[in-house]
Amino acid sequence: MRFTPVKRLLSHGLRRLDEVVPPEVVHAHCDIPCGIYNPVSAEIAADTVIKMTQLLLDLGPQPQDAAASLAWHNSASRYILVKEEHGRKLKEEVLILWTDYFKPEHAQKYPELHELVWQTCKLASRAKQNIDPEAAKQVRQKVARIAEIFWETKK
Repeated sequence: MRFTPVKRLLSHGLRRLDEVVPPEVVHAHCDIPCGIYNPVSAEIAADTVIKMTQLLLDLGPQPQDAAASLAWHNSASRYILVKEEHGRKLKEEVLILWTDYFKPEHAQKYPELHELVWQTCKLASRAKQNIDPEAAKQVRQKVARIAEIFWETKK
């Protein structure tokens, strides 16, 4: 394929524009729909929220020694970051199932589904905002129920 002078100029201009204003990276589940859905990602994210919450609780009080305090802060900030990321991912995965996979007939067969998804997302927010092992445990139970319904609908 040969580039004409206009195409070459346009291509060069777009590359320069990308250097000045880099394109954003976007992430999305396909809206084709692809039919590839699975609650496992939400379950792993919920398990990770539980684990990070426990690791934060296990850190104990901040040490007074400067080096130990720095190590404590390093661990705490890493655990919090991972807990936040996985709490967000959990909500994202649950909402993908809710908006893209579940159909009106699923909601009719499982009337608790709407409330279950809503409660799951609310609990995920609570687990992200706090170091709350009970919220983390409850959100995992809700995700397990969503997964159970999902697999029943796949039969």
